[in-house]
Amino acid sequence: MAGNRHDVRIVVLRKAMDEDAAMAAIERKKTKPFGSLFGPGRKDIQVHSLKMYYECLLRASGRYTAHYYRPSKYTISVDSNVREVVIGEGVFPIRKKSRLERVFVGKKGKNKVDLKIEDHVFVEHKTDITFDHYGKESKFPYKLNSSTMENYPKRLLEKTDSKIKKSSMTHEGLVKKLESRLKKDLEDEVRELEEEFTLCEIAEVYVPVYEARLIGPKKKIGILRLDAARKQLI
Repeated sequence: MAGNRHDVRIVVLRKAMDEDAAMAAIERKKTKPFGSLFGPGRKDIQVHSLKMYYECLLRASGRYTAHYYRPSKYTISVDSNVREVVIGEGVFPIRKKSRLERVFVGKKGKNKVDLKIEDHVFVEHKTDITFDHYGKESKFPYKLNSSTMENYPKRLLEKTDSKIKKSSMTHEGLVKKLESRLKKDLEDEVRELEEEFTLCEIAEVYVPVYEARLIGPKKKIGILRLDAARKQLI
């Protein structure tokens, strides 16, 4: 990365249905925005318009690596006649037994020693996050391969008559969210922390969406949206 500029992968998902198939699906489901129990019937609702949009899902993947020292404590069992353990220059006395331990274990029971030392920890996390065009975090339900993606995505977006809905999340905001997500499990009390965050990819994934504007009784307006890549209502 140089400054705030990022290389961005552009992906356009292929439609798995044409406008006729979308209209047929809308006709079958057009009562949904008006309520299904006591709402109007299908014959009382008209499809005023059907438009297709390309809505951007903004994705990022990254990797976080770090190593550091953290305080830690390990408990070991030693013989009953051991009073302390010496490790290097450290001296660790036995743990004082509770009253119940003295009753049930007796004098010949094992002694315990708490070793207050440090761990040298190495971590590596990888993850990805996705935000919809409203800037809200969402799941990514699509498989990206040669059969689901358009071959010339930039050319298609430049020439399409469909409206393109960009994400309100900025690339810089996306990267900050990703980095924060990767670092969230880091302990508070650490020393000599050495860490590295690597941005693997930013991708703008454009999903074809059919949006129908419906008019019901008393000119009530309803909207029905159909994911044309998965053939599902959204």
